Amino acid sequence: MRRTPFALRNVPLILCAGFLALPVLALLASWLPVGPGSAQAGAILREMAATVLPGYLWTTLWLGLLVALGTALVGSATAVAVSMFDFPGRRSFEWLLLLPLAMPAYVTAYVYTDFLQFSGPLQTGLRDALGLQGRLLPEVRSLGGAVWVFVSTLYPYVYLLARTALGAHATQPMEAARLLGAALPRRIRTVALPLARPAVAAGVALVLMETLADFGVASYFGMQTVSTGIYKAWLSMDNRLAAAQLATLLLAVVLALLHVERRAQERMRFASGSHRAAQAQPLALHGAQRWAAWAVCALPVVMGFVAPVACMLRPLAADWSVLPWERFMHWAWNSLRLSGITALLAVAIALALALALRRRPDAVTRGVLQLASMGYAVPGTVIVVGLLLPVGWLQAALPQWGLGALVTTTALGIVWAYLVRFSAVALQSIQSGYARIPLSLDDSARLLGSSGYGLMARVHWPLLKRSSAAAALLVFVDAMKELPATMVLRPFDSDTLAVVAYQLARDERLGEAALPSLALVAVGLAPVLLLSRALRGR
Repeated sequence: MRRTPFALRNVPLILCAGFLALPVLALLASWLPVGPGSAQAGAILREMAATVLPGYLWTTLWLGLLVALGTALVGSATAVAVSMFDFPGRRSFEWLLLLPLAMPAYVTAYVYTDFLQFSGPLQTGLRDALGLQGRLLPEVRSLGGAVWVFVSTLYPYVYLLARTALGAHATQPMEAARLLGAALPRRIRTVALPLARPAVAAGVALVLMETLADFGVASYFGMQTVSTGIYKAWLSMDNRLAAAQLATLLLAVVLALLHVERRAQERMRFASGSHRAAQAQPLALHGAQRWAAWAVCALPVVMGFVAPVACMLRPLAADWSVLPWERFMHWAWNSLRLSGITALLAVAIALALALALRRRPDAVTRGVLQLASMGYAVPGTVIVVGLLLPVGWLQAALPQWGLGALVTTTALGIVWAYLVRFSAVALQSIQSGYARIPLSLDDSARLLGSSGYGLMARVHWPLLKRSSAAAALLVFVDAMKELPATMVLRPFDSDTLAVVAYQLARDERLGEAALPSLALVAVGLAPVLLLSRALRGR
């Protein structure tokens, strides 16, 4: 039988990759010196470079540097404590330290602002109890407060990777160092931490990507970062080209961090041996050392999860009747509907792309998958700009099509932005599932007359159900928490839980913001608990 021509065979893959990579390609096209707005965009950028852009870059630089140092310190310390020492509660802390992953950073920012601000319950209680006046604590809405919020919620990225690296690679070198007479502090400093350095670098790169992609914390704290500057260029200055060109600066930094993370992951794979290392017994601690290790692990859990949740439960326990229960059901339905549709479509796209790579692992297919996976490294702010930019061009060229009305302020535009952002999450999960299916099963199925999508339905799908369910869950949770894309593209009177939590907190209605914020935390707990269960099973 004649085979399908090469170009025709790859057209669906290229179209799918173009659909997912269009926002990034549009941002790059914004630098082309064409169109009536290019001169105005250049003038606005020059004006911003002379006035506010250095401040954006300086604030973003300091924020990223301090968050990187803080998460590296907290994540490494907790990973060393639970991997190498035995103390009360160690087995529980192995999964408790993952709980802050369920807390969106902007939710933690609202909670700490409500509790620690000048009129908050903590300072008010201290003034009444001690008879003092004035401010007793530093201002929460500051660079230091933002660093505290990000470190409290993002350190699990470093902890998880460092713990995995220490458990897999440090067993035999640590035992060899002990036999050579090295003391425990020296073994940790010269053996364990250098072996975990690639994992820490990969975790810090992920933390920095999340920090740069943030809009909720920076906007709520009034910080002048590159992410908030993109919105100002778009909405305040009303120039989408200037916003797109400013977004490319953020995109370049994110892609550089993604490259660092991949290099660190390669070093981690290179360091792993082909043999299976024996499990080392943790060193039992006694006396003050035991309680010091307990405090090192307990403090991040309290600051990143227990305290924010307790503060959100306070208005619920005070008076349930004042909470917007009727509107909450409407917000929850919007969030569930958009996230559910996105999860189903993302899994379908991931299955199609992963099947194409398994059938034809050529350079074109691998390039298409890399192009389609690029969206996860792009912040939601950048995706919105890159998505609306080509829509505006087409709307100006062909106004009779009404393309702008189909994408902006509609569910279609939100789902498109979600797919660009989170399809890579589903693709990674599906590919990990395919890695556990031997190619010999495909050969046997072809010999029995099953090929193409029949092979997918009868052989692959039964073996990929768990991976597909995990992929759908991860995409669903990420879409529920997405804020920047939803704020700009949402239809009228179709607010989601994330948007409502941000708006209520911005209006200083933090008690009402507790209900949607708690719902987001409850949804985020599902993948965290599954991850902790998988780690315990391993």
